[in-house]
Formats: sequence, C-alpha cells, structure tokens
Amino acid sequence: MLPTPDAPVSRIADRFRAFLPVVVDVETAGFDAEKDALLEVAAVVLGMNDDGLLYSKATHASHIIPFEGANLDKAALAFNGIDPFHPFRVAQAEKEALETIFSPIREEVKETGCSRAILVGHNPFFDLSFIKAGVARTQVKNPFHAFSTFDTATLGGLAYGQTVLAKAAQEAGIEWSNSEAHSAIYDAERTAELFCTIVNKWPLQRKEG
Repeated sequence: MLPTPDAPVSRIADRFRAFLPVVVDVETAGFDAEKDALLEVAAVVLGMNDDGLLYSKATHASHIIPFEGANLDKAALAFNGIDPFHPFRVAQAEKEALETIFSPIREEVKETGCSRAILVGHNPFFDLSFIKAGVARTQVKNPFHAFSTFDTATLGGLAYGQTVLAKAAQEAGIEWSNSEAHSAIYDAERTAELFCTIVNKWPLQRKEG
C-alpha cells in the first residue's frame, strides 16, 4: 500500500492556532491613541482555499467622525491628506463605524470555527492601540486578541530584506501607487497581499492518519 501524502491544512482555524487573521490599517490625527482622533479604519478578512493558500476575502471600512474633544494634529492631517470635516466625507460616529467593521469580523470568526481574530498590520502596535482606544471609548465588543499581532514589517524583513511597506510590496511583485497610499483601504489591501504572499511560501502540511 502506498503511503498517504501529506495534505495541506485548508481550514483557516487550523493554520494559526484558531486565530482568524484580519489585516487592519488606521488613519489618525496623530500618534497618541488616547487623545488623537481615529479617522479611518479598514479591515481585510482573509480566507484559505483547498490548497491551504491565503487570499483576501472581504474588505470592510469606515470614515470616522472625530470623537468629542479629540486632538487633530495639523502635521498628521497634512501627511495623510484627510479633512475630517469635509462635507462629502460620509463619515460615521466612532461607535457606529467600529460596529460596522467588527460585526462581519465576529461573524467570520464564528463561521470559520476560530476563537478570536488576530490583527495583522505593518507595525501593528500602532493600529491595535487606536483600535483598543476606540473600543474603550465606545464599549463596542472587540473581536481582536488584546495584544498578539502579526507584523508584516518583520515578515517583510525576513522574506525580502525590506521593512518599509512600499518596498516590501514591490519586492513581492505587488503593484504600488504612492498617490493612493495613506488611505486605510489601500494600505490594508496591499498589506493583506503582502501577508498572503509571504505566508503562502510556507504552506502548513498535516500528516494523514
């Protein structure tokens, strides 16, 4: 009888110890998560195909109205090009915006048999700190692990010798537009491509029997 070949892990709950990776990017009005406004959040939920390869499954995003009393640093706004009070911005209150993003993530966690979502980001401590500060202000149920993350800056350094998102993405063969960068959706989707590309170089195999 011929031996059974190793089979790829094709259930995402089995790939990352029951964590569902969700790529997040935030745009803010400064660097202080407690005082500076959270202005944009984008989250890319990842899926896994039958060959055990990750892919971007769905993107959820919101523009956010600065919370009452929030600091708006002029240098930060000049860098990301956001006018928080532009009449065509179509922004939501912080609580509503976070619930818009978190609700489908919680549903995906349940449907995939995962225990929690885990935040994937480029230097993710920054993104997670603003998410946690927003959760503290709004009391929205947080789907993310409180402190564990996956960092594409570290992974990009390992795989390509590049820790800057644009350079790591280009080394990975991902198209990059400087004119579109620094919007939450664009950066989250490129970060998701980078994470999937790197992880897919090391598909996890599980022995049968």
